[in-house]
Amino acid sequence: MKNTKLFWSLIGIIACSCWGISGVFAKELFKASHGQVSSLVLTQSRLIVSGIIVLIIAQLTKKQPIRMVKKWSNFWLVFLYGLLGLMANQLFYFLTIQYGNAAIATILQFLNPFFIMIYMAIFAHEHLRRIEIINAIIAFFGVIMIVTNGHFDHLTLSFPVLFFGILSALGAMACSLLPRPLLTKRFSSIEITGWGLLLGGIALCLLHPQVPHIHLNYAVIFWFVLIVIVGTIIPFIAYTEALKHVSPTILGLLDACEPLMATIGSMVLMNLHLTTAMSFGSLIIIIAVVGLSYQPKSKRLSSNAK
Repeated sequence: MKNTKLFWSLIGIIACSCWGISGVFAKELFKASHGQVSSLVLTQSRLIVSGIIVLIIAQLTKKQPIRMVKKWSNFWLVFLYGLLGLMANQLFYFLTIQYGNAAIATILQFLNPFFIMIYMAIFAHEHLRRIEIINAIIAFFGVIMIVTNGHFDHLTLSFPVLFFGILSALGAMACSLLPRPLLTKRFSSIEITGWGLLLGGIALCLLHPQVPHIHLNYAVIFWFVLIVIVGTIIPFIAYTEALKHVSPTILGLLDACEPLMATIGSMVLMNLHLTTAMSFGSLIIIIAVVGLSYQPKSKRLSSNAK
């Protein structure tokens, strides 16, 4: 039981790390396209392309993805997951960057574990352990250290930044909570992820239809492929599968690995210098994530007895 939880916690860390490094890939894509690829275009294309690929994989592995959407109740659940979860999280995150910057967007998006805790406490009557609350605060402080470089007085929030940032965090919360009813119906994570990505992308195209004119080159194609595979398909499938074995509260907290991996990726690919404040923030996040796996002795004995 303990080893299973630890394994799927590591899978959750890998998923969040892939999301973090995909932000670096996106920056390189924007640079390679000379501004022709906007955040809206990227969100639309990555969701639709990734969704189609994942559904093809599901069909080839005999998961029969069509069976999920044959029933209206299942269709609406996965549609809400794609619309309120996947699409909302991605779109509002990029809008927060557009009106503010990536540092503020990361901080506001990381509020999602607190929303998950509140939701689980109210609606699922889940008793929050003291260590979960403490580690949430510690990890949140570590994120602030990384994205502000220790200069806390540099954060200024306009209303659009605060509004879109909170919506991004709520979208991240929805990504953790909405797939769970479908998982209990024994649908595979690959089916849920594929339909969620595709329907979320289609919904965004309907809400904001456009035909972008992009000059394709090898660099644009290369970075887009990395975003689709490493930044979308792998993490979403892994994260959704991990939801079967780890509580959404803990998975939401593991999202702290996203800014950590984004920082490391920026150091490697963009020659970012890691300052003392960033190093300290990274260490804090690692400590907080490790602390999440701690369970009191009484709870460990209870779990083993089951």
